[in-house]
Amino acid sequence: MTVTQAAPPRRRADREHHHNRWSVLALLCLALLLITVDATVLHIAVPALTAALEPTSVQLLWIIDVYSLVVAPLLIMFGTLGDKYGRKRLVLGGFVLFGLASAAAAFAPTPLTLILARALLGVGGAMIMPATLSLIRQVFTDRRERAVALGVWSAVAAAGAAVGPLVGGVLVSHLWWGAVFLVNVPILLVLLPAAARLLPESERRRDRPWDGVSAALSVFGLLALAFGLKEAGSGTLMPFWSSVLVFLAGAGLLVAFFRRQTRLETPLLEIRLFRSRAFTTGVAGVMLGVFALVGLQLMLAQYLQLVLGDSPVRAALRMLPLVLSAITGGLAAAHILPRIGMRVTMSGGLGLVALSLTPTLGWGVEAHPVMLSVCFVGIGFGVQVALLAASDTIMAAAPESQAGGAAAIEETAYELGAGLGVAVLGTITTLAYAPALPAVPGVPAGGMDKARQSLAGAAHVADKIGGSTGNALLDAARWAFVNALHTTVAVSVVLLGLTAVAVAMLLNRD
Repeated sequence: MTVTQAAPPRRRADREHHHNRWSVLALLCLALLLITVDATVLHIAVPALTAALEPTSVQLLWIIDVYSLVVAPLLIMFGTLGDKYGRKRLVLGGFVLFGLASAAAAFAPTPLTLILARALLGVGGAMIMPATLSLIRQVFTDRRERAVALGVWSAVAAAGAAVGPLVGGVLVSHLWWGAVFLVNVPILLVLLPAAARLLPESERRRDRPWDGVSAALSVFGLLALAFGLKEAGSGTLMPFWSSVLVFLAGAGLLVAFFRRQTRLETPLLEIRLFRSRAFTTGVAGVMLGVFALVGLQLMLAQYLQLVLGDSPVRAALRMLPLVLSAITGGLAAAHILPRIGMRVTMSGGLGLVALSLTPTLGWGVEAHPVMLSVCFVGIGFGVQVALLAASDTIMAAAPESQAGGAAAIEETAYELGAGLGVAVLGTITTLAYAPALPAVPGVPAGGMDKARQSLAGAAHVADKIGGSTGNALLDAARWAFVNALHTTVAVSVVLLGLTAVAVAMLLNRD
């Protein structure tokens, strides 16, 4: 008599999760969409948020920026913790924290409370994001299916940042600014039980060493770098030289982090991958592509609402060509890349973004609806083509044994680019805007100080004063913002152009 031995529970579970693999992909992509949308969803909500909480220019930049700047340094840390203690556990914990932080952000009574809630959102996002990619690799064992799944994941990650302002515009117009956060809660209440049932348990590697010193160096180094940069531009919380010292301290911590990674047998970040010129160029391409997309989205969203006078929904719809062209660029890049190669695709995409931004340097406070749509199409298409070419360059340059580490670096570059885009371009705009706004007769000194903090602040002061004096203040602030935007766009055009030339020189033809 033959005895049929039952399959081990682990193997049965693996077969079940393989059977549900497309449901797992849908769940993970929805979670990823929440994370990436949150990086840009506030761009359209800036005027409404400013009117409600009255943040300073630096507080406003922190409200928008702290999310990405917290996510970026924590991605690799939580990626390694997921390997050690289980990815499913990390995702479920991230869902809970993301939901609680979303509720706290929606009802934040002060700018500081909102900054802290956004920071917690970043921690929750960093717990979820690296595990999504690892779990896709785990449940899709067939290489062709895995390629399709990773393509969908990549498209969702890229489209999330582009569609964020549209989501924000609809919610702010019909509800209030806090709705951009509160909408996460019911979605997560559905995702949490679905994830508990569908997501597979990953093999835990408790023997893998985890270096807490490296994690602390990267997190505090990056935050000090960003804080010093913002304060150097505004001087709100500390003198200029103190902020420079904070910036240098952050840079020193990051240097110590990179040096430590070269000495560890199992580093948090595979620094050795950067010895490949193609890999380093690809990472720089991802970072600068997202830098331009997210940073300029914030500036252009304010331009549409506060300079041209668009409602949040109209501004979001005016930015829709950027979203659609980014999706089109992602689909087209898969066909363009094999034909003309990584070098031409990446440098051409970055060059197209620079070229598309150039016409805006001659604009004033008047509307250019057709040309603006053309510029948005060029920006979205160029950024997405360059991003996918850079991603392909990164994975092609990394050995298969280090593919996981390469993917973690790419995700970090994406979030770091988003954070630095808002930090750097926002700081440049603030530095150029304040001196360009002259004193307006009839506006008290305290009102002028507030108006010079940001264009949204000037609009709030003008609305309170009213009459011809309020209109004069708003007109002067609009011209000052347009002049500041010209400076920001000029810096972006030069940076993107130089990067396109560098890519053309550093990458091989294929």
